[in-house]
Amino acid sequence: MLYGMAARLSKDRDAAEGLGTKQNPVIFLDQNYEELRAQCLASGTLFKDDQFPACASALGYNELGPHSPKSQGLVWKRPTEFCASPQFIVDGATRGDICQGALGDCWLLASIASLTLDQDILAQVVPQDQSFQQGYAGIFHFRFWQYGEWVDVVVDDRLPTKNGNLVFVHSAEGDEFWSALLEKAYAKLNGSYEALSGGSTIEGFEDFTGGISEVYELRKAPADLFHIIQKALKAESLLGCSIDITNAYDLEGITSRKLVKGHAYSVTGAEEVVYRGQRVPLVRIRNPWGEVEWTGPWSDDAPEWNSVDSQVRAALDRQKDDGEFWMSYSDFIREYSRLEICNLTPDTMSGNEQHKWNTTLINGRWVRGSTAGGCQNNPATFWTNPQFYIKLEEPDHDHDGRSHDPSCTIVVGLMQKNRRKQKRLGEDLLTIGFSLYKIPQEFHNQTDVHLGRDFFQRNTAVARSDTYINLREVSKRMKLPVGDYIVVPSTFEPYKNGDFCLRVFSEKAAKSLEVGDVIKAKPYEPEIHDTDMPTDFRNIFHKLAGDSGEVNAKDLQRILNTVLSRRTDLKSDGFSMETCREMLSLMDTDGSGTLGLMEFRTLWLKIQKYVEIFHKADVERSGTIDTHEMRMALIDAGFMLNNQIQHGIALRYSSTDLTIHFDGFVSCLIRLETLYKMFKMFDKSNYGAVEFTLYEWLSASMV
Repeated sequence: MLYGMAARLSKDRDAAEGLGTKQNPVIFLDQNYEELRAQCLASGTLFKDDQFPACASALGYNELGPHSPKSQGLVWKRPTEFCASPQFIVDGATRGDICQGALGDCWLLASIASLTLDQDILAQVVPQDQSFQQGYAGIFHFRFWQYGEWVDVVVDDRLPTKNGNLVFVHSAEGDEFWSALLEKAYAKLNGSYEALSGGSTIEGFEDFTGGISEVYELRKAPADLFHIIQKALKAESLLGCSIDITNAYDLEGITSRKLVKGHAYSVTGAEEVVYRGQRVPLVRIRNPWGEVEWTGPWSDDAPEWNSVDSQVRAALDRQKDDGEFWMSYSDFIREYSRLEICNLTPDTMSGNEQHKWNTTLINGRWVRGSTAGGCQNNPATFWTNPQFYIKLEEPDHDHDGRSHDPSCTIVVGLMQKNRRKQKRLGEDLLTIGFSLYKIPQEFHNQTDVHLGRDFFQRNTAVARSDTYINLREVSKRMKLPVGDYIVVPSTFEPYKNGDFCLRVFSEKAAKSLEVGDVIKAKPYEPEIHDTDMPTDFRNIFHKLAGDSGEVNAKDLQRILNTVLSRRTDLKSDGFSMETCREMLSLMDTDGSGTLGLMEFRTLWLKIQKYVEIFHKADVERSGTIDTHEMRMALIDAGFMLNNQIQHGIALRYSSTDLTIHFDGFVSCLIRLETLYKMFKMFDKSNYGAVEFTLYEWLSASMV
């Protein structure tokens, strides 16, 4: 647990130093493309990726598992082994280079197809200086956006084949391999090819751009949706659409007019044509299968085209049987269920004037027993969810708030992390959502401490995501009056572990930060003097300490556990020798390895104070406290801690039923006080930061 926390802190430092930007992407699995390629060229060998080997584990774990029928007979081959003249990209990457294979990742292919409409975005994801001729070494690399950072992923070019043909995505001509290698890199990023099966086009859109997405249910399409589509395409946003299925038999079932249910399409155009004296809005759709096209009005061979001006008809460039087709906008919203838009510049969706949006991304975690509080149906734990403060100070330039009050446009997106990788472990997407609360004036600028249960019982949300749903991301565009707000992201059920990132896009500058991310400590220090020592306590101590007049760790354990065993109001497993040694280390001011009368008296008063705090937190008088009660108990004991430290405390000190016994509570407080005092000892200038030599670090941490 200690090493894991250190690794997360190291990653946070890297991000603060600019690692993970487009210009300086994170090197995935420490595989540097330039270095590996240079090594292969120098040795005259072709790259073999030991991090994603050409074997059964790369294919999958269930339907593509080692013994599944679908994985039988597959042979991994390099394009040079089954294609006479393989090319990376020929005449630019186009939608014709993307034909679906035997993998159910049409959602991904629809995203890739839209990606080809913007060569600048494509070049970011698919570096263009790669070839099967010049400098070929069997290694290629691609870049993806992952939860706030760009990642560079290398792969070798061994691809799954059957009977000499690619099994998964392939180009129509068969000699271009950028799309197949892109699919492999994305599979590596997510753990296997099978992990890509099933998904939303939005997921691919966001991982190729880092953009923010919105979803429109077409049965409730806004009146200006066609205009929104045109603006989105003009702004080079990525668009996808699909038809819902009502049962398993509908999946990839084909309608009478050749539309595929449960299949991800990309939207590639939106134009108005004059037809018999009237303007008719049309939408262009692409099926990533590269075939099976709409046969209704405005399809490739439809008679409607005969009544359109020949120049207009030629400009719309209708091709035969390429998977791309036109249909009327009215048919589009009737036949399809959902439209997904990933806005590369989301402000273009809210007004004719373009502005650069301010963006904030904050990473967080839901941890069982610490910050996994569930939705508002769970008032005892909801308040323990991570809380994020947003300060909206500048209204939109064209605000139209209620009664002309200044208002601010924001888009909030909550995205859960790494769930595809966890599919092989039987874990699926969590059901997630978020709520926003207006902060009353008396709480303004108080971001040190979590808002407690009382606040959420007295206040209702002013905005929230539409519903709790098991999607990778839920987002909501909203206009709010100028003011201070708290965003609370949560899972629907409490006690669900998961990592997430919260993104806030605002038209004008907005301040965003995690509430309770400040760490402060003021542990209880009883003031005692030798003259204040009760005679009976002095006599009892000398009786316990014997001739030496001191107690050691073993004596301390015997004394405390004897007293604790007589308490029926405190559940305890007894103090361990490790805890007693740490108590002794904390209180042993003269370095003797034992406690004298004054030191023991101070410890005794501390423990009495801990009993008082424990009883206050144990509102149900169960003899234990829950992990969410532990947060308030720690505050009463003088420790204001952030969520990351709360996670560690829950993992270390709670039982499987998320309860903490009294001995665990005391052990935690003693450990916190020890670490705090050690830090203050080294922080002589009171900077809030210290530097250790290796000797000092090991000496301090081996207490």
